[in-house]
Amino acid sequence: MSARIYRTSSEEETIELGRKLASELKRPCLILLIGNLGAGKTTLTKGIVSGLGVAPVEEVSSPTYTVIHEYGSDVYHIDLYRLDKPEQVASLGLDEMFDRGAVMLIEWGEAYRDVLPTTETIDIRIAVEGEERIISVHLR
Repeated sequence: MSARIYRTSSEEETIELGRKLASELKRPCLILLIGNLGAGKTTLTKGIVSGLGVAPVEEVSSPTYTVIHEYGSDVYHIDLYRLDKPEQVASLGLDEMFDRGAVMLIEWGEAYRDVLPTTETIDIRIAVEGEERIISVHLR
């Protein structure tokens, strides 16, 4: 599996990369956003959601406490950070969302692959090096 690697050095560049990636998405799709706290997962999501045309950047925020934010009728930003059991994730209805042709952007989902919809996933790994974000996109 090969990866595409991008480097961004500002929030604006990360958002713009998200817009570019949005233009390449085919529905339904499951995207796992992987990176440490503060790496830029939500910032990249702002660009993807904006690029899909379902919400402006300023309306996109982290769903850490609500678990799921819905944008438009079929774009979901999901944060599993506060969940600690696969049963909790399985009870969210992610399969039903996916079956409706959704774009699902999931933070902290890599630990729950077994209970996520069964499909190819796009893994987006974000690492911080100094002032830069190293963003690698893998199709799994």
